[in-house]
Amino acid sequence: MLRPEKMSKVSVTGSKAVMDPVIETVHDLNRVHLSDYDGSWEGFDNGAPRSDADDASEKLVTVRSLESILDVDEDDAGPSRIVTDEALEEELEDIRTEANELDDRRNDVEAELREVEEEIDAVEPFTTLGVPLDLLSGYDTLHVAVGQGDPAAVRAALDDSKAIRAFDVETGDELVAVFAYPESNARESILDDLLVQASFTRTDVPDAAGDAAEYIEELRHRKQQLESKLSTIEDEIDDLRLDAAGFLLAAEERLTIDVQKSEAPLQFATTESAFVAEGWIPTEEVDHLKAELADAVGNRVDVDEIERAKYRDGHATDTEHVAHEDESSGKAAATDGGVVTMNDSPPTMMENSEPAEPFELLTKMVGLPSYDELDPTFFIMLTFPAFFGFMIGDLGYGLLYAGAGFFLYSRFDSDAIRALGGIGMWAGAFTMLFGVLYGELFGLHVVGEVLFNGSPPMHKGLQPAYARYAQTWLFVSVLAGLAHMTLGYFSGVVNHISHGIEEVIYDDLSWLTMMLGLWLAILSKAAEGIKPAFLFNTLGGEGAAYELGYTGLPEWAAFVGLGMFALGLVVMTYGEFQHMGAPGLVVGPLESVNVLVNVLSYFRLAAVLLAKAGMAFVVNLLFFGAWEDSKGGWHFGTGGMPSQPGIEYHHYEVADIMFGGLLHGGIAMALIGVVILVVGHFAVLMLGITSAGLQGIRLEYVEFFDKFYDGDGRPFDPFGYEREFTTED
Repeated sequence: MLRPEKMSKVSVTGSKAVMDPVIETVHDLNRVHLSDYDGSWEGFDNGAPRSDADDASEKLVTVRSLESILDVDEDDAGPSRIVTDEALEEELEDIRTEANELDDRRNDVEAELREVEEEIDAVEPFTTLGVPLDLLSGYDTLHVAVGQGDPAAVRAALDDSKAIRAFDVETGDELVAVFAYPESNARESILDDLLVQASFTRTDVPDAAGDAAEYIEELRHRKQQLESKLSTIEDEIDDLRLDAAGFLLAAEERLTIDVQKSEAPLQFATTESAFVAEGWIPTEEVDHLKAELADAVGNRVDVDEIERAKYRDGHATDTEHVAHEDESSGKAAATDGGVVTMNDSPPTMMENSEPAEPFELLTKMVGLPSYDELDPTFFIMLTFPAFFGFMIGDLGYGLLYAGAGFFLYSRFDSDAIRALGGIGMWAGAFTMLFGVLYGELFGLHVVGEVLFNGSPPMHKGLQPAYARYAQTWLFVSVLAGLAHMTLGYFSGVVNHISHGIEEVIYDDLSWLTMMLGLWLAILSKAAEGIKPAFLFNTLGGEGAAYELGYTGLPEWAAFVGLGMFALGLVVMTYGEFQHMGAPGLVVGPLESVNVLVNVLSYFRLAAVLLAKAGMAFVVNLLFFGAWEDSKGGWHFGTGGMPSQPGIEYHHYEVADIMFGGLLHGGIAMALIGVVILVVGHFAVLMLGITSAGLQGIRLEYVEFFDKFYDGDGRPFDPFGYEREFTTED
């Protein structure tokens, strides 16, 4: 659909005695987007949460904490169940006690395990010193230092010092142990001072005795014990997770619903005895809401449709007030006799066909459509995959894109990733379609040979023999830009018509008139000699890629076009003048250049097409080799290579051998070539996403959306819950 669903604002008014059953009924319906009361009505205050709100919130925090401790996943849930108040008290407490006890035990073991591992790492370097650990400390007069440094430099520093009577230096793979006996009158820090000169860095000595290697064996044995103990605890936690997961997921859902219902009065306007709740609901369901509330509380509430977002020619305009016999409903009356309502715009509930739904992701990346503008998702579905497929145009790459998209769509639960998968499948399908038309499979012309006997209906234009096709795609890019932007301007007309005909004329039709007028002049034969030839000779005339009889518009189109451009420029500039005053007289003409620049931006379609074709050609050239015939055609050496230029090969006269190909250079070169072939095509595949994908999105966002789309809507978020793990009480 091109617009959100039609929405109405409803007001529910009644005494506080029936507020709870009203909340229950509206929540179960799950179709009303509640409006927030801002406290502006005289005599009305925001409602207070129900008395059970704090208890439900605390239990919800507990449940989510337990789910984190036990690593509960939605896949662990069993069948839907009823969660009673008794279960939330007793069963939840039992699970909490056991889970916390297991978590504490796990934390203790993990902490001790970390200490053991750190001690093993600290002692490991001492194993090659050959000195028992208890001999490295604990002396009164003998000074000992262990660390890292150059043994020769250490010996030299101690030798040169008169303050050291005797010393010994022991070395290991990583550490150096220094034993020094200083003179009786030497300062306490003498050894440290000398070692600083030798760039010696101390290492702490472990508080242990005996051989370091034996001590490490003890530590490793202790580590194994702790790991076994930890594994046992993890098994107990896993058993508890399997037993409790279904209950915890159901309890979380039940408590989430309880919290929603308990805090709902915060959005209501209330007095000591009455309440007023307002919200937006799809117009077609207003009567259903009234019937459900009547069944629940009879005639003890008043339900009024007070606003309706109306449409003109299928497009949403400003909301309208819906009159009723009794408009007071307990609320303060406006001075004009209407009722005061909570001031909020209708939320947006996007509704697109299933094929278009993945492209909602691209729309939402800019912003949700507001209620009074078109939803461009359907337009994106029609244009983005076509742009992408046109730029890549290869059956092999298309199959991989579609396959990757299907993998994402089918293997992940995330809505965003599934949407990317859906977009990938669409883009892959169009890439395959254009790949068949171009006759290419991973840059090779296999499809064209098989399906079209070597003459596919389209060529990318990379080869000199088909250069006219490259020029054709430049012209087609211009036409695509004009069509795409025209659609954007007309969408702007639809969006802005409700704001008045003047805004449509100044903001949309003036720009459309300028664009079409300028390009009528450009595409006319007037001053043909100074214009690019591809504007006139690609779709008609001698040497045209496609003989469609078009060789340019008649010269009089230039005068019509320039008149249209001038008219549009005057109207647009006047609109800018009304909007910003005198500066608008300068801004308008400066901005008018966009009707040229924006269309030229679509040249990127042809540019990326040629760039990706060139990259695939280079990869295949390196592996298969290629040669050129006398007519400018290029041929890969998939079945062999001609020996030299000037001979006839496969019914063609060989003009030049471009590259012999690694495939034909022996086994070693062929193996290297296979690596280049695979890596090269993978690079082209990835760059296709970053170039064709990003360029296509840019055309949508910058050139197309800019003409009509703001994307400042707010999502339709109904008061309710889609139950998955619980059933109704």
